[in-house]
Amino acid sequence: MKTLLKNCHVVSPEFQEKELYDIYVVDGIIEEIGKNIAKADAKIMDLGGNTVLPGLIDMHCNICDPGFEYLENIETVSRSAARGGFTTITCEPNTNPVIDNKTVVEYIVSKSKSQALVNIHPYGSMSIGCKGREMAEIGEMYNAGIVGVSDGDQFTDEASFLRNVMLYVKMFDMPVITHCEDRGLSGIGVMNEGFTASYLGLAGMPREAEEVVVARNIILAENTGARLHIAHVSTKGSVQLIREAKKRGAKVTGETCPHYFLLTEEGVDNYNTLAKVNPPLRTIEDVEAIQRGLADGTIDVIASGHSPSNEGDKNKVFTSAVYGISSLETAFSLSYTGLVKTGLISLADLVHMMSTKPAEILKLENKGRIAEGMDADFIVVDLRQGYRIDPKHFASKAKFSPFADWEVQGRVIYTMVGGRLIM
Repeated sequence: MKTLLKNCHVVSPEFQEKELYDIYVVDGIIEEIGKNIAKADAKIMDLGGNTVLPGLIDMHCNICDPGFEYLENIETVSRSAARGGFTTITCEPNTNPVIDNKTVVEYIVSKSKSQALVNIHPYGSMSIGCKGREMAEIGEMYNAGIVGVSDGDQFTDEASFLRNVMLYVKMFDMPVITHCEDRGLSGIGVMNEGFTASYLGLAGMPREAEEVVVARNIILAENTGARLHIAHVSTKGSVQLIREAKKRGAKVTGETCPHYFLLTEEGVDNYNTLAKVNPPLRTIEDVEAIQRGLADGTIDVIASGHSPSNEGDKNKVFTSAVYGISSLETAFSLSYTGLVKTGLISLADLVHMMSTKPAEILKLENKGRIAEGMDADFIVVDLRQGYRIDPKHFASKAKFSPFADWEVQGRVIYTMVGGRLIM
């Protein structure tokens, strides 16, 4: 199949963002990028001066399939991803059954190829059952197609176990992805520990619960030489720990999500369960530190943090409501509006954090950039168009968001995967 995209701005180091280019795609691969390209046998799409970005790559997404398809499944999550501009997403291992053996990996890979609109790459659980006790069959899962090992947002209690995982995973050169939380410190907390928790009468989760584990995991990574990726960074202290580790040359990368650099703990005022996430929303001091960490490159990746849940399980008293957020369809526009339009970072920086760097960390060699010879996974965005976030129209089954009614800019108007228009 041959497609010629005409009259578009291209965000890539090789091209001038203000110039208009054409992109010629043959059988899912970018064959030529230039000006005034003419191909008689190609399907032509005139993009009218809109902007082409490499397809976004989500490093933190709960697909819920297998086992929790009533919350989300491969079909709905891929449609939601496509609408948000994600052409590649990862699958957390805390499914049912857990992704802790090659059979489950093969199931997800096979089902994704037949049902998903986007590329789906599973993470393997570092432990059997995501319980943090006995190492899973990591080598077999690697051969079956995992791109990293994760604790599935479960706290890995035993440092000795995590150290052994890091030593073993080194031979596969995969990232070890960790949710950093000391449950002994976070205890029965349901939101950030501080003033807002006090006046709402809710138990708090102190920032130390995240930071002590970030520090521990960095030490283990430095001493084992493993590649450590710290998921959903939410505190000022965590940003500083990662910054210092990088200065020492540690193989550490970090990620955060839009709700951690746009919302504070005040989002849960009036017991708003839509803002109940884990790690919890923190203070304005933490938000500003995360924004600085994004601007100076301390934090490498912006992920969606998509964690769908049943609306009925959200609409409960705060202490009983589940954690989670529906965020695949809002991550790009929120990041563009909150970071690029405000001048904190450039559009090229945003592309690096949402596409190029994730591809590098996950070793997806033909993705993350718009260049000749790369996979034709890209999105077309209208950076001038503003719109109001309306969760009722989400493709995800989780049709709720703490960002409902926010006015944002940067609408995804086309999504292409392997040269095929899917949205």
